[in-house]
Amino acid sequence: MTRIAVGLLIVLVSTTTVVAADREHEQLMADIRMLHQHTMRLHLMVNGLMEALETISANQEELGTAMRRAFADQRLTIDNVSSNGRILREKLDETNVRIAALSQEIEALRVSIPPPPPIQTTEQQANPESEQPNAATSSPTSPAPVAPTVAGSSPQRLYDTAWADYASGQWALAVTGFEAYISTYPRSEMTDDAAFYIAETYFLQGEFQGAVEAYEQVVLNYPNGDKVPEAAYKRGVAFDRLGEPERARASFEFVVTDYPDSRMAALAQQLLDRLDQ
Repeated sequence: MTRIAVGLLIVLVSTTTVVAADREHEQLMADIRMLHQHTMRLHLMVNGLMEALETISANQEELGTAMRRAFADQRLTIDNVSSNGRILREKLDETNVRIAALSQEIEALRVSIPPPPPIQTTEQQANPESEQPNAATSSPTSPAPVAPTVAGSSPQRLYDTAWADYASGQWALAVTGFEAYISTYPRSEMTDDAAFYIAETYFLQGEFQGAVEAYEQVVLNYPNGDKVPEAAYKRGVAFDRLGEPERARASFEFVVTDYPDSRMAALAQQLLDRLDQ
């Protein structure tokens, strides 16, 4: 009897142990499933965060690209405005140069127009021989200019012919005429003008090297002439057209320093300011 009881007790204990082990196993499996579910949820959350980060990064790249484009467009606009301003300044300088040149040409044309012949009285017309002695000797009260510029004289006709060729654009004839005037009447007060217009013919034809040399002759050979400031200024313009800014600068500085009161000094200063930009 005692053995039977002991056996039953052993069976009961074994059964209880097995049941408890099954329950622990089931609980463990339940815990494992919960951990798996939590792991899956965390994985989904991590994926969502990664996608959000990728979206933010893409937006930042787009924003950076847009900002770079905006800066590039702004810089291009600024460069265009600066370039247009520079072009306008150059055109203004060129216009000023042309106005000055036209003013000089108008003044030269005014000077070259011969004065009208004196009106003869009735008595002088009746006695034309009485005029011969006065033609040979100058009257002390007569305001007649120096002989080369007397109306109708050979020097004036020679100069006027050369000037007419220059004004009509017949450059070769103009140069020949002015050179003939210089060689024939080297001490005339119009000789420096003739030399200056020889240089002008080269400049107007675009022969800037020849123009430089001719302007240089005006400056060197006629230092007291009224054409020196303009010749030095135009020499600087010709150097600038030849792509020699330093020599152009030296010529403009010569005008500003040595002839500060001349009309050419203001124009030379404008071109100096342009060269300094």
